[in-house]
Amino acid sequence: METTTGGLDPAGADPGVDDRLCLALHAAARAMDAVYRPLLEEQELTYPQYLVMSVLWQDGPQQVGALARRLHLESSTMSPLLKRLEMRGLVVRQRLPGDERKVLVGATDEGVRLRDSTRDVIPQVCAATGLTRDAQDDLVVRLQALVVSLAAPPQAGAASAGRGSAGAGPQDLGSPEVPMERS
Repeated sequence: METTTGGLDPAGADPGVDDRLCLALHAAARAMDAVYRPLLEEQELTYPQYLVMSVLWQDGPQQVGALARRLHLESSTMSPLLKRLEMRGLVVRQRLPGDERKVLVGATDEGVRLRDSTRDVIPQVCAATGLTRDAQDDLVVRLQALVVSLAAPPQAGAASAGRGSAGAGPQDLGSPEVPMERS
C-alpha cells in the first residue's frame, strides 16, 4: 500500500507499521532464513550451526565466549548448539590448560570436509537477494552500523533524538542522498 505522507502519519509522529524499520528487518531476517533453510537441510545444519562452522573454517579454533559474541548468540544458545555439532563429529571442544573456565572449539577433520559440500550456499543466497555485490556490501555496512548504534548506551537527552552518540543520525548509516530501494 502506497502512502502519501512518506511513511509518517498525518501528524508526522510515527511511521506506519508497514514503513517501520523493525518490521522490515524482521521480514528480511525471516526471508533470509527461508532461503538458507533448504540449502542447509541437505547437510543437516541449522543456520546458527552453519555460522559457527563458517567462523571455524575461516578463522580456526575459537574460544566459545568469543565465538558467541562474534555471532551475537547467547551462551545459553551456544552450549546446546556446540553439543549437537560435537555429537555429529563436526567440532571438538576442550578446556584451555591453565584456565579450566575457558573452552576452545575447533572443526574436526569431518567438520572441515563439510565445508566442501556447503560451498554453493553463499553464492545461491547472494543470488536470491537480487542485489548486486556492491549493494550487498553497502547493506552489510549499514546494518553493522545499525547494530553498533543500537548496542550503544543511550545518551542523556537522546530519547527524543534517537539512540547512540550525540549527533548520530541517518547520515551515519550511509549516504542520505542515496535512498534504499523498496521492493
